[in-house]
Amino acid sequence: MLFNSYPFIFGFLPVTFLVFLILGRYSHYCAAMWLTAASMFFYGYWNPAYLPLLAASISFNYVIGFVLARERDRDRAAFRKFVLTSGVAANLLMLAYYKYAGFLAQAVKDLTGVDLSLAEIVLPLGISFFTFTQIAFLVDVYRGIAREFNFVHYALFVTYFPHLIAGPVLHHKEMMPQFSQKQIYRLDWENLALGATVFVFGLFKKVVLADGIAIYATPVFDAVDQGRMLSSGEAWIGVLAYSAQLYFDFSGYSDMAIGLSRMFGIKLPLNFNSPYKAVNIIDFWRRWHMTLSHFLRDYLYIPLGGSRKGKFRRYLNLMITMLLGGLWHGAGWTFLLWGGLHGLYLVMNHAWHSLRLSRGHDLERSSRLGRICGRTVTFLAVILAWVPFRTESFSSAASLYASMAGIHGNEPRGVFEPLAESSSIAAILNFIPVHISSIFEASLSCAVVLVILFTIPNTQQVMRYFRVALEAVEADRRELLDTTWTPSFKWALVISMMGLWAFLDLNRVSEFLYFQF
Repeated sequence: MLFNSYPFIFGFLPVTFLVFLILGRYSHYCAAMWLTAASMFFYGYWNPAYLPLLAASISFNYVIGFVLARERDRDRAAFRKFVLTSGVAANLLMLAYYKYAGFLAQAVKDLTGVDLSLAEIVLPLGISFFTFTQIAFLVDVYRGIAREFNFVHYALFVTYFPHLIAGPVLHHKEMMPQFSQKQIYRLDWENLALGATVFVFGLFKKVVLADGIAIYATPVFDAVDQGRMLSSGEAWIGVLAYSAQLYFDFSGYSDMAIGLSRMFGIKLPLNFNSPYKAVNIIDFWRRWHMTLSHFLRDYLYIPLGGSRKGKFRRYLNLMITMLLGGLWHGAGWTFLLWGGLHGLYLVMNHAWHSLRLSRGHDLERSSRLGRICGRTVTFLAVILAWVPFRTESFSSAASLYASMAGIHGNEPRGVFEPLAESSSIAAILNFIPVHISSIFEASLSCAVVLVILFTIPNTQQVMRYFRVALEAVEADRRELLDTTWTPSFKWALVISMMGLWAFLDLNRVSEFLYFQF
């Protein structure tokens, strides 16, 4: 079931919310059980066959966590470490089987010619997110951070439907105290208003902006995957359109998850904070998929040694972390290349910072021109890395890079012409050749969404008077102008218009891009 669908908005959500409130008046335990059951239904709506897998994963990790907690006060450090290692290994083996077995089998076949003949494995929805969430739980129990062991609350913590499919990666210590609060089981009109507002912001981003610009990205990447050569303009439009599509798709989902959860009185961690406005690649990874970045830092980079063992080890640890982060996003060589590029970016960024520090520069201070240059270079580096992230092979990525460099010429190859048949702009400009009018429309659409992306404050900044997520975001007054949300007639009208526009476009339902990861 998708957030951007009629069954969810007009069926699942109101029924789940109302029954939760009704049960909450009489029994918090029953209300939590209902929300857990509803979350399981939400997950199973896509494919009921994977419900037993999710249930088994929850039961297994709860038992492992309980054993780790029980043994905490005993002098059995070796046993606890063995239990933790076994639990983490079991989770990673399950993830590896479903997500990487096919990729590894194909790699073995390519390298050795041995055909392992694995049956087709369908990737369970959200497996990376609920697996990483539970690995973090086990490590936190081992460290003595996670202490509560109410099974219903634990099952709700893992299956909680706003985060289950595409994140954020949750931490036990952040969520469990909230499930124990009495006020979440009572109707709170402020939570409902704030949550609905943030949800509509996210829905608009997904349905209107992300899906609207996707029509210019898909033809370009489909063409290069089919071996076609594109003009420089077509290639750049496609890459910019995909960069905007992925941005608004992920930003929209993150807003919807936060908004839905806030309706229930629960605050989720922030997972997206205007990453394309980052001044360097280090800053980018503090803003993009923030909970995954924190997970990789806390449970991979730091255990590898972090920056404690010299510069070479620091850079090596960064590269290993980003390579594995690339593989987390998808089982393919192109994802490994994407992770390697970001690892290289981070190494270069840290090396540059070390050089500046050695010269006595203050990293916290920079000129306006310096920030503009930093944002421009970072944005270009990020969108160049999206090429292998989106293409299906190295050859496709190389072809698209060549087109972007102008090697295949500047004459349009008609990749956008099929879109002109239903285009209002092309109809108005019917005196202009279709290959030119279609390029013009695609360029104009990209320009509009990029202007929105870089000039409009993000949802957390708009809602800065109300802390809708666990973390607060500092507002940049130079960007905000008068776009701060308040409970007023003006904003009610704006939100209503955005919601109506999004609802009317729900007929073109599309999955979130991060569902596949």
